[in-house]
Amino acid sequence: MENTTNNTSVQELNTIFGIPAIAMRGKTIFPNVITNIDVGRTASLTAINVANSKDKLIFIVSQKDQNVIEPKVSDLYTVGTVCRMGNLSIVKPNSNYRLSVEGLYTAKIVSSEDRSDYFSFNVEKFIPYMDENSVELEGLFRVAKKQFKETIDLLPNINAESMKVAMGIENPQAFVNVASFNIPVKNDEKQKILESVDLIEKYNLLLTMLAKEKEIIKIEKTISEKVKSNVEKSQKEFYLREQLKAIHEELGDDVNEIERLKEQVKQKGLDEVSENKVLQELKRMSKMQPSSPDYTVLRSYVDWVLDLPFTEESKDTEKLKDCQAILEDDHFGLEKVKERIIEYLAVLKLTKSLKGPILCLVGPPGVGKTSVAKSVARALNRKLVRMSLGGVKDEAEIRGHRKTYIGAMPGRIIYGMKEAGTINPVFLLDEIDKLSQDLRGDPASALLEVLDPEQNTSFRDRYLEISYDLSKVMFITTAN
Repeated sequence: MENTTNNTSVQELNTIFGIPAIAMRGKTIFPNVITNIDVGRTASLTAINVANSKDKLIFIVSQKDQNVIEPKVSDLYTVGTVCRMGNLSIVKPNSNYRLSVEGLYTAKIVSSEDRSDYFSFNVEKFIPYMDENSVELEGLFRVAKKQFKETIDLLPNINAESMKVAMGIENPQAFVNVASFNIPVKNDEKQKILESVDLIEKYNLLLTMLAKEKEIIKIEKTISEKVKSNVEKSQKEFYLREQLKAIHEELGDDVNEIERLKEQVKQKGLDEVSENKVLQELKRMSKMQPSSPDYTVLRSYVDWVLDLPFTEESKDTEKLKDCQAILEDDHFGLEKVKERIIEYLAVLKLTKSLKGPILCLVGPPGVGKTSVAKSVARALNRKLVRMSLGGVKDEAEIRGHRKTYIGAMPGRIIYGMKEAGTINPVFLLDEIDKLSQDLRGDPASALLEVLDPEQNTSFRDRYLEISYDLSKVMFITTAN
């Protein structure tokens, strides 16, 4: 059938009847291309057998959606490539078949034959119009060759021999087909080139895709170089962890330890300044290798913050009679002591505040000072924390050490709060009169910030470096 359209249309046109067809997923075959395709569907294998029994010609057309397992005619593009079949072999371990094909020419589906076992189409062959004397075509051909080489040179794992063959092609029609097949762009973009009926239009589409792909490759390379420059002094393990972290971020997996710790810190109930301080330390930690000593120091710091009570509080016993009954059960005698304690608790119930004098139980060893403190905790339904001050000379025992020191830990006040697990325990400071001082500081003076109700709302341990509220703690001291 002769072409009756103008010069920008089709040069040749004829019909092929009943050609067996294969539906391809995620791949577009072009004329002038020799390649292998994997075949596994029963319908495709049947089509191959039919083609073998005829002239070994088969029509290969792409699916619109590669996720469709069993496509229908409506799931296929209308334009594909008539190919000559070569060798058919089995590929292990999936036992699919691999077929060698050579693209001959483009064809468009005119109609389909009603078959249930394989695709069979009536197709019209067309060769895109090419004016061999066109100056515009010659210019596009030269630019496309140059752009194609620049793009391919940026890509890793490219078969150098096949690219050398592609660059040696002098026919503009053959080159646009080979180049379009080899550039790593989406299948639907390649399909546009295949369907175009004008060679100049094909080249314009190809150049657009090459320019876009070259920019994408350059951006990927720039990002890769930035990542490499950031980790080039680090070990291989750190580089792999960074890659794995990037992959998990892209996939949205909840496996990032830093992110989990951030969520736990935000749920801890810290004030804004303290929360920002801890999140800043986490940000520093995220940039370190887990094997680094500094990573371990910061992880220990975050664990301390998360283990401390900030909002957890025990509920006090409602009735003073119940408190008095517990004191009577635990101790015989000591009437004045128990009476003074009940008065103290009564004031606490009325004012709902511990701003006032701190109880100090004074007496010789063995009269029951410590056990009275235990009874007070039991009477109030509070946790008891005991800290012996006998022989304490170092101020750091109260305030802790800065976390920059090796083996640094918080002071014993913060340690006791962690042990209690609530922000309102009964805190017994035993043998307060045995405190002493030396060149490492005066621990008695450091206790002022702990015991003074005007200051202990924002007690600062050197290790934590954030404010900690001790105002709800009931301090009881003992002395001889």
